[in-house]
Amino acid sequence: MAKSMTLKQFQAKFATDDVCLDHLFKTRYGIVTICPKCGQYDTFHKLAKMPAYTCNCGHHIHPMAGTPFQSTRTPLTTWFQVMYLFTPSRNGVSAKEVQRLTGVTYKTAWRMCNLIRQYMGWVDGDAPVGGSGPEAPIVEADQMFFGGRDKLGHDDKAVVFGAVERQGKAITRVAQSRGTFTASKHVAETIQEGSHVMTDSAKIFRNLPTQGYKHETVNHDAKEYVRGLVHTNSIESFWSHIQRSIKGTHIWVSKKHLQTYLHEFEYRHNLRHQPQSMFDVLMRSFPKA
Repeated sequence: MAKSMTLKQFQAKFATDDVCLDHLFKTRYGIVTICPKCGQYDTFHKLAKMPAYTCNCGHHIHPMAGTPFQSTRTPLTTWFQVMYLFTPSRNGVSAKEVQRLTGVTYKTAWRMCNLIRQYMGWVDGDAPVGGSGPEAPIVEADQMFFGGRDKLGHDDKAVVFGAVERQGKAITRVAQSRGTFTASKHVAETIQEGSHVMTDSAKIFRNLPTQGYKHETVNHDAKEYVRGLVHTNSIESFWSHIQRSIKGTHIWVSKKHLQTYLHEFEYRHNLRHQPQSMFDVLMRSFPKA
């Protein structure tokens, strides 16, 4: 498995804003660019006084348009560095850490982190996991309760539904409630019909056979955690990693923004076998303006 660049190597490769802009331009529009106005090949060159490229015919392309970098005064080198920090990290990056490392204000750091997480979710997508074929992966599904109590002592936990393919992708949803109807809805949205699904014995999953799934369970209440191939160890490990990382890196996450943090962990989990491509995949997520 190829390794990611070290931070020192990354900073050497993207040392100036012009280098970053050129990389963004080539990533979004290709190394050999066809002018949409005159049809000529490879005639674009950078303008001297603005972050844009122009063809000989006068047509302009603004590589930062339609990206988080548009209308920002934060240097591209800083944006690239923060995006890089998000990709090799196992436990995530806090806005406070970005503030310390880059020197931007906390407000700017939080906005940068939030936008990067949103793009991670967008590029990772929401394609359902599993499948009904003989080679389809087994899917483990579960609910996690995140948080504690509010200032009045009332239960204020967020409910998160998740499904993980063994040796494959993960997908999560912040649920509106912890009931059977909501669980069935998220199962239908995130797991392909006909999939082989394994869960614990929670009652919220009792309708899976009627929804068209092959369903097997382990009874955690009876201290049964593995029965042959039947277990939920993969998704339990995924939950544990998220909870440890959020507690250790971010300390606390609001319900309002929890889904964007989950997108970040999904993204890294789903690209864990190709860590060297995480930055480039994220960069290619920006659509052409």
